[in-house]
Amino acid sequence: MGQLNLPDSSLVYIDTVIVIYSIEKFPGYFSLLEPMWQKLQARTIQIITSEITLLETLIMPIRQSNTDLIRRYEALLFSPEISLVSVNQTILRSAATLRAQTNLKTPDAIHAATALNKGCTVFLTNDAALRKVPGLSTVVLKDVLNV
Repeated sequence: MGQLNLPDSSLVYIDTVIVIYSIEKFPGYFSLLEPMWQKLQARTIQIITSEITLLETLIMPIRQSNTDLIRRYEALLFSPEISLVSVNQTILRSAATLRAQTNLKTPDAIHAATALNKGCTVFLTNDAALRKVPGLSTVVLKDVLNV
């Protein structure tokens, strides 16, 4: 198993799956992500994500009426340590361009456009399709695990 290398002063974009792995403590991925959360607590990195992450993380807990899981997701996403970025017209236009150029799914295009708009130095995901986005420094977790 490899290690996640996030240099100090990184502006890290986390997509929805990173939040899910962390909150639900997915085997393998949870331990890989723990150092990132420690760096966030130590304020050596910054973490941002899109408001779309809120939508995506809450679908299953709402469907299952799992109020504890809803509370845990909201506690993380609304914490002062995480910057939850609003979806706006600029991001939506950029997402449309990315979707047209790369054929990404709409949510992925919004995530990528948000990261590019905010100047993120690392885009953390488990979706290799996001490597198609020019200018996005994508780290795919399954590749880190298989190193």
